[in-house]
Amino acid sequence: MQMAILTIDEAKTWLRVDGNEEDGLIQMLIGAAETYLHNATEVEFDETNQLAKLFCLVLCADWYENRDLIGQQPSDKVRFTIQSIMTQLQYAYGGDEYV
Repeated sequence: MQMAILTIDEAKTWLRVDGNEEDGLIQMLIGAAETYLHNATEVEFDETNQLAKLFCLVLCADWYENRDLIGQQPSDKVRFTIQSIMTQLQYAYGGDEYV
């Protein structure tokens, strides 16, 4: 079972969301971002890895702000950030098999 990287409170703070009306959507985005990271790296990250946390926050924000694109590639404005963080996570935790 995949370990949680983000809490809903962390995501809501990052997204600047007050109230509970969108908790279901935000929880789904968190799960999707964590799964995306795991599928791309085949590494189990948890809440102690700050770079993995940042990756998930950036991806959640992009999907939240561009809801019509959920499940597709990250938008152009965050693509470089996502790719850069992903590369670091792959090299730091995945070894040469992800080159």
